[in-house]
Parts: sequence; C-alpha cells; structure tokens
Amino acid sequence: MSPPVAPPGWSRWLVPPAALSVHLSIGQAYAWSVFKPSLESALDLSGTQSALPFQLGIVMLGLSAAFGGTLVERNGPRWAMTVALICFSSGFLISALGAATEQYWLIVFGYGFVGGIGLGIGYISPVSTLIKWFPDRPGMATGIAIMGFGGGALIASPWSAQMLESFGSDSSGIAQAFLVHGLTYALFMSLGVFLVRVPRPTKTAADGTPAPLQGVQVSADSAIRTPQFWCLWVVLCMNVTAGIGILEKAAPMITDFFSDTSTPVSVSAAAGFVALLSAANMAGRIGWSSTSDLIGRKNIYRVYLGVGALMYALIAWVGDSSKPLFICCALVILSFYGGGFATIPAYLKDLFGTYQVGAIHGRLLTAWSTAGVLGPLIVNWIADRQEEAGKSGASLYGVSLIIMIGLLVVGFVANELVRPVNARHHIPAQREAPDVHERQQSA
Repeated sequence: MSPPVAPPGWSRWLVPPAALSVHLSIGQAYAWSVFKPSLESALDLSGTQSALPFQLGIVMLGLSAAFGGTLVERNGPRWAMTVALICFSSGFLISALGAATEQYWLIVFGYGFVGGIGLGIGYISPVSTLIKWFPDRPGMATGIAIMGFGGGALIASPWSAQMLESFGSDSSGIAQAFLVHGLTYALFMSLGVFLVRVPRPTKTAADGTPAPLQGVQVSADSAIRTPQFWCLWVVLCMNVTAGIGILEKAAPMITDFFSDTSTPVSVSAAAGFVALLSAANMAGRIGWSSTSDLIGRKNIYRVYLGVGALMYALIAWVGDSSKPLFICCALVILSFYGGGFATIPAYLKDLFGTYQVGAIHGRLLTAWSTAGVLGPLIVNWIADRQEEAGKSGASLYGVSLIIMIGLLVVGFVANELVRPVNARHHIPAQREAPDVHERQQSA
C-alpha cells in the first residue's frame, strides 16, 4: 500500500492537492454544529449531549494520531489515506443507521469513535511527506494542506443545511444526509490515495549511501521527554480550546447573542456564519502559517495567543452590542485557531528536525483531544447551567468567554518558555542515515 516514488521531473506541487482531497473531506467535522439543532429536536437531546459525537471525534483524532503516527511514518501516506477513507466514510454510514433507528449511541460510536480514527490518521497522513517535498517553506506547505481541514466546513456547512432542508430535519432526514456524506467523501478521498507520491531518496556517491539529514534531528521517543514538546502541547491545547469552543457552538451562539435584539439571527444566517468561520479558519491556515516562515514560529504564536485573548475580551464585554464586531472578532479568533494548527508542524520541524516529525506531530495532537473535550464542555455546560438559572442571550456565555481568555494567557506563557532542544536528545549523524534510508525504502 506504499505510494509510488515520484519519477524524475515530478512536480512537487501535485502533492498538496492530494493532501487537500483528504483534508477537505475530514474537515466536515467543523460543520457539526449545523446538525446539532436537528438532532436535539429529533432525538430530544441537550446541547451538551448533541456535542458528544464531535467531542469524541476530536478525542479519537488525537489518540489515533498519537498511536498511529509511527505507523504512518513506516507505511507511508497512501496507507494512511486509505485507512482514513475507510474509517471516516464508515463512521457516516454507521451514524446514518443510528439516526434511522433513533439509536443515538450509534451516532456517537459511528461519527465519534470510528470516524474520529479516520480524522486522526487522515490529518497527519501528508504532514511529513509535505515537509520533505518543501524543506524551504515548511509553514506554507503544511498550511496549504491543512487549510483544507479548516475549509471543509465551508463546503459542508451549506451543503448539510441544504440536505436537511430537502430531506427533512427529523431522524429520517438526518439519516439520509449522513448516508450521502459517507458515500460522497469516500469517492473524493480516493483521489488523494491515487495521486500521492513520496520524493525520491537522496543519494550521496556511487556506494548508494543516503545523505544524512541536515541540522538537529530528534526521534519521536526522545521528543516526548523534552520540555519543548510539553510547552508546545500546552500552547496547542490552549489555542485549540479557545477556538473550538466557539466553533462547535457557532450556530446556536450567534443566535443566542442577538435573540433579544431588534435584528435576530435566522437559522440560515447562522449556517452562513458557520461557513464564514470556516473561511477564516481556512484562510488563517495558509496565511498565518506562510507568515511564520518570515517572522518565526514563536512570534506568530505570540500573535495567536495575545491578540486572541483581546478578541475574546471584546466579545465578552461589547460583543452583543454590535453584530459586525461580534462577527469580526470571531473571524479573527478562528483564523488564529486555524493558523495554530498549520504552523505547529513547522514549529516541530524547527525544534526536532524532519526525522519522525510525523510521529511527533501525531503525539502532540493529544492536545487537540484534550481541547476537543474542554472547549465544547466549557461552553455547553456553562450555557446549560445559565439557562437553568433563568438567563438568556449573551449572558449564557459570559463566564465561558472569561475562562477562554485565561487559557490563552496560559498558552502565551508556555510559548515564551520554548527554547532550543538540548544536544543530549539529538540523533548522531552516523546513526541517522541508515534509519532514514530504511524509512525511505519502506515508503
């Protein structure tokens, strides 16, 4: 199942489209909030309950990326993309059965557990390959691919809303929508499976010995024992928690914020807001990650975390007074959220090198699993409690917004603590070359 090695003259610019076909598909996860109102109505669920498939999906994303990262490095991106296709599409088909039979646990299991495995393996599948193809511009390269994950909801959100309108928002209509999603995404992701290539091994002389990688190189097992890894874990977790809290609750949140005003937000407008957030998420992934190639990874994370806290403060204190202000602040936050995801592989490459960077990235995504639980839980649980206390509108979210500001400050401090990796964790050049050769041959 290993991908064919690129023939001489193969353009490296054909590799990002292969990655995009997978990431645009699994990026549907960001459109989950479109299904929440229909599920809550059809199956009599609370906001916290309807978030479970999304939360479990993000948990499984991190866990499968962590445990599967080494397998992805060993077996290559084609194997990883195939596993992602099977799991992600099967998750939708199982969810369709759950909706049709009104067995919500099947939706949680299908979309969250099975589909979540597809999310994790699919997410990391092209990362190390892209960094090898674009060693000169790693931030831009990973940003191009990973922007697809952020932009998936730009397509899925209006598409899902239209299907629910056409099929109906009852359990039968939801089941049909899930079925169409599963079959369509299986077809689209197969394009990436057949298109992906790995670069040709670099040789030195006539003896065929592969050239050792340049600069600092750290193995995945050594990386997780460094303080740099755990500082970045905290940075990613805090940035994701702050962004995902808005994203998972996007449609209901904007509706609640302006429900008591003279210009309430309709269901279709709320779905449009989700699509706008997806566009900002996508644009941030390529825009901010490319900027990081110019100003450095630490500096760009200072922007994500510092300015992000300011945006949350504006929403908390004056967001309900101006719809344009609310939307603009949310768009900036989501652009930072997406940019953080796209920049982290290049940050890891800067600190640990390209050797096993995919496996290191997979382990770091356990921070996303944690954030996938924390973000929606904070926002939904507090909103449910505030509603039980008789509050409504923007007051449902005041406490959770203040918590997000605090988390971003914690992430800012963690980023400041990042330093170069101690030399005792480096892999000696003479040990490095055979390992690299072995991995290239297996790919």
